[in-house]
Amino acid sequence: MTPVLEADHLFRFFHAGDDETLALQGVSLALEAGEVVAVTGPSGSGKSTLLACLAGLDEPDGGAVRVDGERISRRPEEERARVRARRIGMLFQQANLVGHLSVADNITIAQKLAGGGENGAAWRAEVLERCGIAGRAHARPSQLSGGELARAGLAVALGNQPKVLLADEPTGELDEATARRVLDLLHAQAAGGAAVLIVTHSPEVAALAHREIRLRDGKVVDA
Repeated sequence: MTPVLEADHLFRFFHAGDDETLALQGVSLALEAGEVVAVTGPSGSGKSTLLACLAGLDEPDGGAVRVDGERISRRPEEERARVRARRIGMLFQQANLVGHLSVADNITIAQKLAGGGENGAAWRAEVLERCGIAGRAHARPSQLSGGELARAGLAVALGNQPKVLLADEPTGELDEATARRVLDLLHAQAAGGAAVLIVTHSPEVAALAHREIRLRDGKVVDA
């Protein structure tokens, strides 16, 4: 079976003057449909760099990333953006919401970028309901509480019905009840056939994943 998300020997270097930082040193991973995988490690271990490369937001200096069998790395940004729009949902710490638009309109944008679909309105309503944000569908991000923002961000990430869902510290700033709801939604997405990767510092979140990949100094130390 072809993995839904695959990274093959990723390397990423950063230069500042004469100094070189080896952010990723040959990182490989593969996620199957239905998996929830936690990526953990201390600050500076390469987690955020790995997430950016997996999403096609950054280019590795070596290696390749494939999403649903299609290579996303080593391609022009326009082509990477198309793959992201069709196949990847992103729930990053920086809100993935357009500030002057309502929650519902933000989901609509995600759907249109992915190519839309005849059942767009029905799926939008279902996602809003699943995320417990239907009552705030017409609110703008500035009008939402922290918990509502987290659920709205997840609703947008699910708008394109992604094959891969990437989440960066999705419970970091949430109260226990909201965090549990967000995690339940992520696991439900995996149960529906998506591959879910969660970057987290939380041992509790990692313990709920199907497996854990630990990074240290840009390398996988346990998987």
